[in-house]
Amino acid sequence: MSDLRTPLSKVKGLGSAKEGTTHFWRQRMTALLLIPLVLLIGFSLAALPVDYATLTSWIQRPWVLVALVLLIVVTFYHAQLGLQVVIEDYVSSHSRRTVSLVISNLSCLLLGTIGVVSVLKISFGV
Repeated sequence: MSDLRTPLSKVKGLGSAKEGTTHFWRQRMTALLLIPLVLLIGFSLAALPVDYATLTSWIQRPWVLVALVLLIVVTFYHAQLGLQVVIEDYVSSHSRRTVSLVISNLSCLLLGTIGVVSVLKISFGV
């Protein structure tokens, strides 16, 4: 009675992928990291006058640049983790699930890269 798997799961070889806890903690840690980043950038940005020159000079500060890049990277990684869970839970067809996961991962990677490049371009004036 030490083996609690069903006969079907024994035949298919399905079992725990040992990834659920890691995924759970990554989602929670990115969420916790997003709280101070959003508050820092939000309050700092709200204190600025609405002017392109002021905004670009603000982005060129080293701490703002690091915070913005970190915010973009963590936001899209957190989004990718969340989308993965939703797709795995609600898309039943294996082929659609795989295609959806690939599109989701590539979209998060593309949008995150565009965001980081944009911030770096504004900061360094390239």
